[in-house]
Amino acid sequence: MDQAINMKLEVVLLRVSDVDRAKAFYEKLGWRVDIDVVHGDFRGVQVTPHNSGASIIFGKGLTPEHNLILAVDDIDSARSDLIARGVAVSEVFHFAGGPMNNTVENPRVAGRDPEGRSYFSFASFADPDGNGWLLQEITTRFPGREWEPQAADVATLAELLHETAEHHDNFEKTHGKHNWWDWYAPYLKARQNGSSSEEASATADRYMEKILST
Repeated sequence: MDQAINMKLEVVLLRVSDVDRAKAFYEKLGWRVDIDVVHGDFRGVQVTPHNSGASIIFGKGLTPEHNLILAVDDIDSARSDLIARGVAVSEVFHFAGGPMNNTVENPRVAGRDPEGRSYFSFASFADPDGNGWLLQEITTRFPGREWEPQAADVATLAELLHETAEHHDNFEKTHGKHNWWDWYAPYLKARQNGSSSEEASATADRYMEKILST
């Protein structure tokens, strides 16, 4: 079977008893508020934890049977891939009242979103225990829906480079000729990903062992 289609956990739907109270709570956590939309009896609020690729949605009138949503680049390809794996998947559909709006009569409409909009075309499936999943085609993200990488300021970067040089000294004194940047790169990456200086040094040492043994 061909390589699996990329599917990223996009949204988890939560049930809440008080939408305003829930929104205030997550705002207090510092989470980003992406949307707070109202259409008739429907209200959907989406919030995203800091630097998370997945969000949560809560509100009133949400589609109740699916609380896990997967983002896919091409919903037809994703659907075909699942069917080839023996999964029963619905036909592609869109919501008459907008994404996840279950308050209108016959909320699901067969076929892709007629305007071809990102976020508006879906398909659904369930696991053997009835846990429901939605595939949501996202081809272009709305502005403000992605976390921008935070570049270190010059002073912070200079301090990190100084630290890297100090830890590299230990490696340099006990090993033969090598390119210093080959050790710096894995050390810096590990530190920027949250590793301690000791963990980053071990990561860089292991990387160098691979390079020097080839």
